[in-house]
Amino acid sequence: MIGSCGTARMARDTGGGLGSDAAVGADVVAGAEVAATAVLDSRGVVVRWSPAAEQLLGHPAAQVLGRPATELLARPEPAAAAAARRALRGAPEVRSAVVTVRCGDGRLLELVLWAYPSTGPESPGAAPHWVVLAVEAAQMRRWEGDRAVMEGLFSQSPVGLLVTDTELRCVRRNVALERMTGTPTEERLGKRIGVALPGLSAEAIEAQMQQVLDTGVPTMDFVHRGRTVADPEHEHVWSTSTFRLQDPAGAVLGLCHAVIDVTASYRAQERRALLNEASLRIGTTLDVMRTAQELAEVAVPRLADTVTVDLLDTVVEGEAPRPGPVEDSVTLRRAAFRSTWRGHSRAAYAVGELSRFASSSPQARCMADLDARLVARLDFTADWLRDDARRIVGIRAAGAHSLMVVPLAARNVLMGVATFYRWQQPDPFDDEDLTLSAELASRAAVCIDNARRYTRESAASLALQRRLLPSELPELHAVEVAAHYRPAGAESDVGGDWFDVIPLSGARVALVVGDVPGHGIHASATMGRLRTAVNTLADLDVPPDELLTHLDDLVVRLAEEDGSSGSSPTGGTVTGTTCLYAVYDPVERRCTLASAGHYPPAVVHPDGTVEFPRLPAGPPLGLGGLPFETAELDLTDGTVLALFTNGLLLGRDRDIDVGLQALRRSLSHPDRPLEQICDQVAATLLPLRPPDDVALLVARTHALGTDRVASWDLAAAPAVVVDARSLAARKLTEWGLEEISFIAELVVSELVTNAIRYGLPPIRLRLIRGTNLICEVSDSSSTSPRLRRAGADDEGGRGLFLVAQLTQRWGTRYTPNGKTIWTELAPPHAM
Repeated sequence: MIGSCGTARMARDTGGGLGSDAAVGADVVAGAEVAATAVLDSRGVVVRWSPAAEQLLGHPAAQVLGRPATELLARPEPAAAAAARRALRGAPEVRSAVVTVRCGDGRLLELVLWAYPSTGPESPGAAPHWVVLAVEAAQMRRWEGDRAVMEGLFSQSPVGLLVTDTELRCVRRNVALERMTGTPTEERLGKRIGVALPGLSAEAIEAQMQQVLDTGVPTMDFVHRGRTVADPEHEHVWSTSTFRLQDPAGAVLGLCHAVIDVTASYRAQERRALLNEASLRIGTTLDVMRTAQELAEVAVPRLADTVTVDLLDTVVEGEAPRPGPVEDSVTLRRAAFRSTWRGHSRAAYAVGELSRFASSSPQARCMADLDARLVARLDFTADWLRDDARRIVGIRAAGAHSLMVVPLAARNVLMGVATFYRWQQPDPFDDEDLTLSAELASRAAVCIDNARRYTRESAASLALQRRLLPSELPELHAVEVAAHYRPAGAESDVGGDWFDVIPLSGARVALVVGDVPGHGIHASATMGRLRTAVNTLADLDVPPDELLTHLDDLVVRLAEEDGSSGSSPTGGTVTGTTCLYAVYDPVERRCTLASAGHYPPAVVHPDGTVEFPRLPAGPPLGLGGLPFETAELDLTDGTVLALFTNGLLLGRDRDIDVGLQALRRSLSHPDRPLEQICDQVAATLLPLRPPDDVALLVARTHALGTDRVASWDLAAAPAVVVDARSLAARKLTEWGLEEISFIAELVVSELVTNAIRYGLPPIRLRLIRGTNLICEVSDSSSTSPRLRRAGADDEGGRGLFLVAQLTQRWGTRYTPNGKTIWTELAPPHAM
């Protein structure tokens, strides 16, 4: 690029005789890299030839001076030569032409010529000479394109341009920048940004410009925000790029600062980012109140300065509201509040408090027609604010100036309303903000509705489980028991873990724990079915291994009902259920156990030693066709058994060994009350919200000594019946149970008679004084007695009927050596 230096050089090349027209020509070709000059006399003979002409055309001055300039034209060009001669003979005015000349090396070159009339100082009054400027045509076209671009940038480009000097003062700016700022260019010339545009972050902008000026490294996409005279009501966002300006010699002339208004795209990007964040942060839990709070936390401060969420009270409780809008008198509950205010809360209603809106308020109207409301400028004289004195105090105190009200509706069901306030951000809400808030509310409404449905299902599951689990543990002589149950997650997140204590014949007791995989109603219902099955099988006095076999068959059938995979449409699985069944006999002081894929119990001896006995490995229920085996443990009186599900060991650490060691330490003092032991175990091993359901059953054994048990072997002869009655009567007198002696003797008489008549020897009579008086008669026959109604003429068949009428319970259990018929009589104080 040739500036004033290039013009001066042309003046020297032409002898300094340039007039005003020549200056115009010099300005025209100022952008050319090489401009050749020559001086022709009035006849067109070359009288001066510049070094630039030698460089451009390759003809030394000695070859050209004194010769007609037309000889340099390419041959044959008679028409062009004639035109050139006519031009030189014409009026003294600037002439231009495009010609083709032959260079010194023989190549042809297209030139653009300008001829300027000039009277040289050496011949005053003589015919005018001609100063000819020549520029390569291709270079001239490039320069004209560059000049058109520059003119377009400063007159038509939508990109704002600012040219500064080295002091960052405005030298030139284009029309687009003038429109952006609203400040006329003449008021900006010679001023820095901070002086001319005080609404911008001048320090940051000028620091960035100074860095480019010092280093020469351009910057791109430097974003800043502010307000201008052109639009003082709204904040704008601009993206700027800056580069340094230098002359051909490398001297720094200033900066060029390009400015693009990216407000619309920036806000769109912010909206997309906020919606993406909302999809991750809203609905992280299935808690209605927490989901409402997540909506408020996402919107503050990026969209609003304060957000409140009010839900229908029925939604908070998990109930389904009526479809469609609601009347304006509906009661709501404040579910969430979030504000940028760091001092004392300015909420009109606290979270959890009941609230109402005036019938003319935007909230009430929003709930009436399910349409969002935008109040760009709050009018504190509006009727709805005057009718709500409590709310207007908070709004005035916060200095709110703009609000939006959006319904929280999903599946055509209104669940509440969200209100967005601005008091710190100066810009009022606009239609784009309303659209964004509606999208946030729509996403939150779906999550709130899901949480509401979950709350309702969890409440139903919890009610179902409370009815299925034992409401009270029985008081037994053989064991004293205590239990602890905690569902996974929250108190309403019920599952399929269960425990049970089942009284058996002969003062024995069955202790049961089980774990159905999954959570919710399906797991609870499955647990109830299995618990009922265990109770039924226990009443039949089925041995532990046989009981688990029958239970395994039931689980297989349940899995087939739910589908071949064993999964239920409502969640959870049947296959994979585990169970531990233990029977403690206080007379024998022996515990018989069988496990279906379950952890063994912790056995805590009276001295505090804790062990986990090795049980035969049994498969989980539902696999079918695999055997179960039993194990027997001889227990000292006062031994504590702790039966538990796997959630107890995984409550705080996923390492089973760590859980077992913690359980061992918690159980090492068995002399404490069982409730304290349960509390200690739960506090040590369980967090507030364990990852899985937990069932813990703790039992302390109490043996029945010889002073409470009496047994006799009897001969299989009818005369023995009288002896049996006498033996029983004497023992009852010894125990102080004379009041039930007559009934007991009658029962013993009937049972022994049946054993002699229908059974096989040996025959054995046993009396046990436990919570009830237990009378047992055993024989080696496996024939089961049958209760029947005897006819009026029948001589027999009434014995078992009388036994059933006179006792609390009776039944038959089978042993490897035969059967035992047993009865229970309540002691006198219980009758």
